[in-house]
Amino acid sequence: MKKHFMKAFVMSLCMALILVSCSAAKNANTNLPKDISEKPIDDETQKYEQTILANLKRDIEAEASQEKCTAPEEWTFAPMGSKACGGPQFYIAYPKKLEATLLPKIEEYTKKESEYNKRYNITSDCMLVSPPEKVTCNSLGKPELIIP
Repeated sequence: MKKHFMKAFVMSLCMALILVSCSAAKNANTNLPKDISEKPIDDETQKYEQTILANLKRDIEAEASQEKCTAPEEWTFAPMGSKACGGPQFYIAYPKKLEATLLPKIEEYTKKESEYNKRYNITSDCMLVSPPEKVTCNSLGKPELIIP
């Protein structure tokens, strides 16, 4: 009988510990942010976002430069990036045949840079970047933007 009582006591104690630990696990995450945008801003977060922007820019430029520029009429350009006080950072030339894939990426990059500028109170020179007049091809097969 004593053996059964001891077994029941140990089982009850184990159940109580399990219930307490499950309850503690539920409450352990209450201090964590529910969304990444609620994460406190610090230098590491800013560096991380800079890296994301730099990688996206590099990917866009690499994709646009895969094609050799032999016929300027097959190329076009788009504004890219966002200055803190408005307007694009620069213009990028790309082949028209890649427009469906590149233009959404360019727009995404521009949007993310605008959000980054606002989040970190970035300042810029606020100089207007004139849109190019046209695209030409140089002797190396690279596109060049002609600015008036």
